[in-house]
Amino acid sequence: MTNWIPDPAALARPAYLSLAEQFARAIERGALPAGARLVPHRKLADALGLSVQTVSRAYDELIRRGLITGEVGRGSFVLGPGAEARQPYLPERPGEVIDLSILKPVVEAMHLDRLREGFLWLGENLAASSAMSFRPNMVMPQHQATGADWLMRQGIPAEPQGIIVTNGATPAITAAVMGVVPPGSGLAAEALTHHTLKPLCTYLGLHLEGVAMDGAGMLPAGLDEVARKGLIRGVYLQPNVINPLAVMMPAERRAELVEVARRHDLAIIENDILNVMIPDRAPAIAALAPERTLHICGFTKITVPGLRMAYLHAPPRHATAVSNRHLVANWMATPPMADLLSHWVGNGTVAELAAWQARALADRHALAAEVLGERMPSCHGKSLHLWLPLTEGWREEEFVEQARLRGVAVAAGNAFRTIERGRRDAIRVALGSTRIEELRRGLSTIAAMLSDAPEVLLPTI
Repeated sequence: MTNWIPDPAALARPAYLSLAEQFARAIERGALPAGARLVPHRKLADALGLSVQTVSRAYDELIRRGLITGEVGRGSFVLGPGAEARQPYLPERPGEVIDLSILKPVVEAMHLDRLREGFLWLGENLAASSAMSFRPNMVMPQHQATGADWLMRQGIPAEPQGIIVTNGATPAITAAVMGVVPPGSGLAAEALTHHTLKPLCTYLGLHLEGVAMDGAGMLPAGLDEVARKGLIRGVYLQPNVINPLAVMMPAERRAELVEVARRHDLAIIENDILNVMIPDRAPAIAALAPERTLHICGFTKITVPGLRMAYLHAPPRHATAVSNRHLVANWMATPPMADLLSHWVGNGTVAELAAWQARALADRHALAAEVLGERMPSCHGKSLHLWLPLTEGWREEEFVEQARLRGVAVAAGNAFRTIERGRRDAIRVALGSTRIEELRRGLSTIAAMLSDAPEVLLPTI
């Protein structure tokens, strides 16, 4: 543990922010080196005459800035060089950085106009139950029916009672995992998977079993191998383009994985948040194995970021458990936003915005192919991102740091990796997160870096 502690005489109001600033300066000048363990919350609070809550808020602020990490049971530690690469996006967007780290849909002024129009409709049509009720059963049944109809139109067997309306895909993933993977057991996922799945399993006390994959996705033989150990109870898949490789899992591979899941009686969590934005998508896994598949259908990435809504459909054997987990973790989705989603599903706005998004991304893929040339990776032409393998000599952390110094933020592959076996360093490059002229400059910077031999940038004075 470090001997350095903040100066209580230098604290100003608000105390938590002043305390965080002292830590930040100490880390910057090297008084707190990488790996140093910070003084525990209560001990520091006693030493400085502060409340434990104030110290906790200061540490939370340092975590938000990416300066420290908190590990349950071990304490808080200073992050060293490359810390920015440990999360797949910048926690905030400072200065003139071209932020290609965060996965967002392409947005223009039109999207804000449509959302404003939606809120005007909501203001004129808001039901008393949506504004006043605390009871999901008083608010959600009509939205569950809309959700079931939407999924059935996509070829997915769905019943209204199996639908849970959530505030986006993340609560849906959480409820699904909690509903089918008991504490102490395990969940299988591809070697490259959703970046929140690793911390989620850690927080829930679950074992996350990474499974080998190829260009088509998870290997059925790999899933069979880990399932034979008897620990895993479910498997998490992202078959339709939103996976880190940005590829479409072929129908044959889906059927093979379903066969393995049936053999070992595994639940399948299928994250399909791009859904109708991918018109050539293969049949959903939920259509192949409706009796065991929990299907997540999102809307944030295909319409507008402010519409943080998703449908989670669970089969009868899991519906009650998943509904209970969502209830205790989230209670219910925000009712007025559920009203807006149902309105947009019904009047065609969702389908219209998804089609617009697909066209916009096709343009951005064309731009990426022009700038990157032969380095353009193989991926689906409607994906929100590129998975870009690095050239020989580059390590992910170094590339992310040096790109950041050149004014471009990208995501390192280690945020998505569940196993190190067969690792090839790579970065994720988001295509929709910024204006197209900034995207061109950012991709040009990346292309230039990949063409040069890696060399550490010296700090300027």
